[in-house]
Amino acid sequence: MVNTIIIDDEQHCIDAVLYLIKTVSNNINVIGTFTNVEEAILETPKLNPDLVFLDVEIGNKTGFDYLTGINHINFQVVFTTAHDKYAIAAIKFSALDYLLKPIDEDEFKTVLLKFEQSNKSSILAQKMDALLYNLNANSSEKRITVNTKNDFHVLSISDILYCKASINYTEIYTKQNTKIISSKTLKYYNDLLIDCDFYRVDQSYLVNIRFVKRYTKGKPAYVILNNGFKIKVSLSNKEGFLAKLNSMY
Repeated sequence: MVNTIIIDDEQHCIDAVLYLIKTVSNNINVIGTFTNVEEAILETPKLNPDLVFLDVEIGNKTGFDYLTGINHINFQVVFTTAHDKYAIAAIKFSALDYLLKPIDEDEFKTVLLKFEQSNKSSILAQKMDALLYNLNANSSEKRITVNTKNDFHVLSISDILYCKASINYTEIYTKQNTKIISSKTLKYYNDLLIDCDFYRVDQSYLVNIRFVKRYTKGKPAYVILNNGFKIKVSLSNKEGFLAKLNSMY
């Protein structure tokens, strides 16, 4: 059985998660529910849960306050939130799971399936470290957790030169001359990094603008990165790219 606690300041939200658990799984044992951060921090070590459903906003505190109050996080976390765009961005950067309220039953099933297939070892601790770091970091200093086929990496965004589409995967190239093949699509990284000085210059390439050394006009136009790599800028993306480039320099 998976020992589980639910932390949310609204009882009807707790009830909704309880209902979904009862509906979709026979393997989850709810051992506690809490409506405030202080009590949850006090009781969690005693209960030793495997899984925590954690609201992002809990009264005048947050789920992140709860996590920083736990000395040793040895459980999986699924965040629940209604609308907090900032929190969702931080969670996505760390490759942790979240559910939007009202919680969809199919999405709930998907999250539980991922939990059953996940490895609880040091990976969780590193993802949590990345999450808590990103909450206080500016956009260019954030760290991103990249899932690969058999492993995962934590990268500083400032180390990523560009991302290249590879069918349903993404090749991530760093200034250390490493290539990491992510199991996510380029669209996923475009949506994630669009506010971090990255720009999709054509269908296949997402570029860190801070590494653009030169822009060359022509048909087609190109950007040349600090490492000398040359990437075509598509006609449809040219105007937006130049606007972004000019706004930074």
